[in-house]
Amino acid sequence: MRYAWDFYHEYLNGPDVGKLKGNLIPWLMNYLRMWDRLSADRVDYFIANSHNVARRVMKHYRRESAVIYPPVEASYFTPVDEDEDFFLVVSRLVPYKRVDLAIQVCNQLGLPLRVIGVGPEYERLKALAGPTVQMMGRLSGEEIKWHYARCRAFLFPGEEDFGITPLEAQASGRPVIAFAKGGALETVVANETGLFFEEQTVDSLVSAMRRYNEMVFHKKVIRQHAENFDVSKFKERFMAFVKEKYK
Repeated sequence: MRYAWDFYHEYLNGPDVGKLKGNLIPWLMNYLRMWDRLSADRVDYFIANSHNVARRVMKHYRRESAVIYPPVEASYFTPVDEDEDFFLVVSRLVPYKRVDLAIQVCNQLGLPLRVIGVGPEYERLKALAGPTVQMMGRLSGEEIKWHYARCRAFLFPGEEDFGITPLEAQASGRPVIAFAKGGALETVVANETGLFFEEQTVDSLVSAMRRYNEMVFHKKVIRQHAENFDVSKFKERFMAFVKEKYK
């Protein structure tokens, strides 16, 4: 229900919200929040997918949460020896993902970028893309896997509750350059499996890209970190929680 609380303004100003919806949403959200708050009172236990979300649950529902991170299929993604010369974004193309920021920076620095994904922002982002940026559209799982394993680094310029794509990149042995907010702070280890930029601005991301060029990352270390989020770990933690509460 984050669109009723923290992401309300992003939702209200989204590309699919016309005048009629824009007038109805504030009125409806008032009742939706009341309903959501009352519904939360009927929940016995909360599991949050990150400490980021656990804080939001406490803020709006005044309830504690157990944090169990979502799983990444680490066995599916594997590092390879060969590297290609491109940066990578894998994302649904909607405004809050801030893919436009990655494109603007790669335009400015003349860096090769491949953007995999579709969504309502596709045409706008395609028009924004310079000669070094490729809009790849929708690709198969195997094609995405190939790109993860061979990119120079994975760019994650948006704010997410958790964010699974940075872990898929890390399971492939590739470092992540992420916005320092939201779930990425819990999945990327600064200067070990990636690095952060502090503001969603061109200058901040440009600075991070330049710092990246001076750093050395090790595929084995990055991969080992991602394995902590594997499906098997998720099953263990989830089952332990269920058994404890059942008893």
